[in-house]
This record gives sequence, C-alpha cells and structure tokens, in this order.
Amino acid sequence: MTDLTDIKAQARKDGFARRKAAFDTRLPGMAGRLSEILAGYRGVPLSGYMPIRTEIDPIAAMAEASAYGPVGVPVIQAAGQPLKFSTWSPEGVLKDGPFGAKVPEVDDFFEPEILIVPMVAFDRTGGRLGYGGGFYDRTLEGLRAKRATLAIGFAFDAQEADGLPLEPTDQPLDMLVTESRVLTF
Repeated sequence: MTDLTDIKAQARKDGFARRKAAFDTRLPGMAGRLSEILAGYRGVPLSGYMPIRTEIDPIAAMAEASAYGPVGVPVIQAAGQPLKFSTWSPEGVLKDGPFGAKVPEVDDFFEPEILIVPMVAFDRTGGRLGYGGGFYDRTLEGLRAKRATLAIGFAFDAQEADGLPLEPTDQPLDMLVTESRVLTF
C-alpha cells in the first residue's frame, strides 16, 4: 500500500472503527469541556456541526454559546466548494442537508471566526483526517486568508492516531478537545 489514496482510506477505516467503539461507550455530558473552552470566546461568531453517525456531539456547547453570539452550522454548497455557515439556534427549524446532516430550514449565512471541527482521526501535532471531501480544508484556508480563524477539533480520545497521512493542503487544528483533555497546537 504505497498510494496515498489507499493509505488515507485505511487510516479512515481504522479511525471510524475507533470512533464507533468510543461512541458506543460514551458518557453523557461530554460537551462540558468544549463549553468551558468556548466560554473564553463568548460572543465570537462560531460554527459547530450537527453530528452524524458516530461523531461526538457538540450541540450542548453550541446551545450555551448561542446565548452570547452567533452560532452556525456548515452547509455544503457543492463538491469541491468551501462550506458556508448558516445561523443555528437550539429552537430553530432544521431540514435534511447533504450527507444526512441537518441544516437550518432558512439560510442566514455568516462567516465564523471559530470552527468546531468534526473528524475521523487526529494526531498530537494538530493534524486532522476528515471524510475526504476537503470541505473543511478549503473552508479554513479561505477564512484564514481573510482573518485569524480558530479551528477547534472535537473528538473522542480514541480517535488519536500516529502517523496520519497528511498533505500540504490539509489545514491544521489550533486546538483539540476530547472527553479528557485539551491540546493546543
């Protein structure tokens, strides 16, 4: 297996297995540490995400943050395009979006300065392996070209991996929050 595509596919498969095992044994209240971190950025426009499959759930932290400033969720526009972010609120009406993630029924786009980023795997240096569509990489690159943009990964400890197959286009995380720790890069 020398082709980078094959190596990434195997790393994703391994990451999904570790994430599922962690998801199946998760404890309630896991967004508490994320809420603590976000409290230091009250009022700064941020985006979370609506969890799909076995992703760790940031909704409680997003709901708390929404009392202080704008919170959004990503909306996929098309393959190969950066994400847009539509304003979200805990009581807002949602509809099905691409890949099974819920999105606000009515789009109200804004640019966040903090992105809570889901993932398949991460490493100790801030590397992140996503689903392979490059959506967050393109989006972070564009936002960071305009202003400082903080990428906070949110994952289970079990999603950590050594030697992730990363490329120059992969945007690094600035911080990572798991159920037991906070890493800053």
